[in-house]
Formats: sequence, C-alpha cells, structure tokens
Amino acid sequence: METTLEVLTVGGSARQNRSWPEDVKARIVAETLVPGATVNDVARRYGLPANRISSWRTLARKGRLVLPAPEDPVEFAALMVGPADDGPRSVCPAASGPEIAFGAVVIRLEVGASVDRIASVARALAADA
Repeated sequence: METTLEVLTVGGSARQNRSWPEDVKARIVAETLVPGATVNDVARRYGLPANRISSWRTLARKGRLVLPAPEDPVEFAALMVGPADDGPRSVCPAASGPEIAFGAVVIRLEVGASVDRIASVARALAADA
C-alpha cells in the first residue's frame, strides 16, 4: 500500500506582511508623481494594494517620508514679494508678462516666458495643492 505525505499549514493566512525600507517607499511614491502615472498602475507593478501607496503619499505630504530629488531639472522663478494691493491694478500689456492666480497668490512671470516655463510653474502649484 502506498502512503502519501500531505502538509497542512496551521496558523492563519499564507499572506505575509512585507516591511518596506523608507527609501523604497519614497521611490515608489515618486513614481506615482510622474506625469501620466497612476497610483493603481504603480501598485500593480509592485504587487501592492493602491491604498498602501496612497497612505505613503500622505506621509510624504506631511513631511514624514522624504522623497528623492526629481530626475528632471528643476526650474526656479524669481519671486518678488510686495504689499497686498486691494485697489485697481493698471495693466500695461506691453510691459507685463503672464500671471498665474492661485487663491490669494498671484505669480507674475517675466515677459516672454516660454510655454514650458509657465507649465512647470502650474505643475508645481498643482503638486502642492
């Protein structure tokens, strides 16, 4: 008579919780911030639930998870701070550049600012929102 050996697992699910190092979490979150990327796509690529990555994104927003520096070159714009002016503004089209209004903040770019520069400022504002 033949005998077979059968192994039964005891003690709950076979799923194991993984511990992700902080730098790996940060890299995964950074991948979700690339234009066109979605949290679901990145989660699928790493075999993670999307809500886990979303919680890591929340940590990053609160400053408790430090993200790596972006691979794209970062552009900086000159910032001039002046007194708030509730009065009417005189607008001279020939001397003023593009303006981006974001709540109570108005960002005035230099005359002749490129479309790429304007888009980079708008993306930076959207990322902080």
